[in-house]
Amino acid sequence: MKKYLIILLLSPLFIFAQKKASKEIVEIKKFQKELNAEYLNPKETPLRGDNFTHFKEHPFFPVDLKYRVTAQFTKTENPQPFDLPTSSGKTKSYREYGKATFELDGKPYTLTLYQSLDLIKQEKYKDHLFLPFRDATNEKDTYGGGKYMDLKIPKGNTIVLDFNQSYQPYCAYNAYDYNCPIVPEENKLPVEIRAGVMYQDIYHH
Repeated sequence: MKKYLIILLLSPLFIFAQKKASKEIVEIKKFQKELNAEYLNPKETPLRGDNFTHFKEHPFFPVDLKYRVTAQFTKTENPQPFDLPTSSGKTKSYREYGKATFELDGKPYTLTLYQSLDLIKQEKYKDHLFLPFRDATNEKDTYGGGKYMDLKIPKGNTIVLDFNQSYQPYCAYNAYDYNCPIVPEENKLPVEIRAGVMYQDIYHH
């Protein structure tokens, strides 16, 4: 049995799978480090006053590759611009770009991806997609208003959604200075997504 296990562990497929997993974890750790650096930078942080002074790092759910899923991507034909309500009662202009369908624990879910009509005017954001979503952790372990994910336009008919790289809107930390898009009804997931940034004890973690 032990001999079989050693052979299995040394097999090229196993080694490839391990390398792939470690590459994905490195990506997630990089995301976490960059998010912490942004919030510690006085020029970029949404935090004010004591909240900024006391901030050390974000609490994150443990990295879990179960929440990194490859979704089927379907581009929306002839999307019309629409006004997405925001936390301040104003609106921002978006258009639907496509839908991503994936499985989690054997059940299928679909989320809609959007483009900001303001952001895509800038060269560096022209291939940027915005994924706001809510799930069953909101108001418990994560911000009640939901979470966001930044994505790039996929080249083919699949797109990777890594919920380990989801984050909370600036409004979660500073509702006065920021105007955050409200998650549309169609992007509310009836399951817990225990990945990405947590909300509790944000300033004194």
